[in-house]
Amino acid sequence: MDRLAFNAVAAINENRLARQVTANELANVSTPGFKRSYEVAMRAIKVEGPGLETRLQPQAISTDIVSMRPGAVMATGRDLDVSINEKAVLGVSTRDGQLAFTRRGDLQVSATGVLQNGSGFVVRGENGQPITLPSGSKVNINPDGSIYATSDAQMADPGVLVGRLMLRDSSQARLVRREDGLFQPEGNPGSDITNGTLRPSLTPKALEGSNVNAMEIMIKLIDQSRSFEQQIRIIKESKSGDEAGASMLKANG
Repeated sequence: MDRLAFNAVAAINENRLARQVTANELANVSTPGFKRSYEVAMRAIKVEGPGLETRLQPQAISTDIVSMRPGAVMATGRDLDVSINEKAVLGVSTRDGQLAFTRRGDLQVSATGVLQNGSGFVVRGENGQPITLPSGSKVNINPDGSIYATSDAQMADPGVLVGRLMLRDSSQARLVRREDGLFQPEGNPGSDITNGTLRPSLTPKALEGSNVNAMEIMIKLIDQSRSFEQQIRIIKESKSGDEAGASMLKANG
């Protein structure tokens, strides 16, 4: 009974990580540019210590590697909306000023004229600096990430180049998710990405949706709930068997 209960409780405890990942994905079904993580894997490890030679404990393993599978692209017609193509990512600044990356392209201008995305992270230019837009100007973003600003008096002109978005091809990189939801190279937080073989580009006036399939995630939640119930049932049955054995010993005594 002891070993059965030990393994069941350990499985319940370790499954919490998978449930947290699944719940987070379900909560971001409608978040622009959200990317799923690869599945949380379970492995059995031997428990060290006196009298525990036969015990194996499940352990959840997840490095939160980001799946760059594309989401559905939706045309919005909004000048500051961009859908990032292929496996490219957009460079932004974290709250503490470090470099990180995102796929969220619902850009907006702050009260100080600084370009940021829908999560409030400051968007970086190709030179690594924030992009500042002239007040009251109309903005056009080209597929290569270049940003042109025009005033009402210059509507017929192509506009003035005010910056170029920091776009990186991550096809040759492994990106992990940070606690704030942004991406960073595995093992190198705050570092830049070496471009792969593809030229990074974007689709103006469009947004990429989340690559989370709501139906798939709901099914996974149901499976995780059933797994939890099964482990609880094992503990209860083990307890019943132990109590039955103790009753027989008392009767024989």
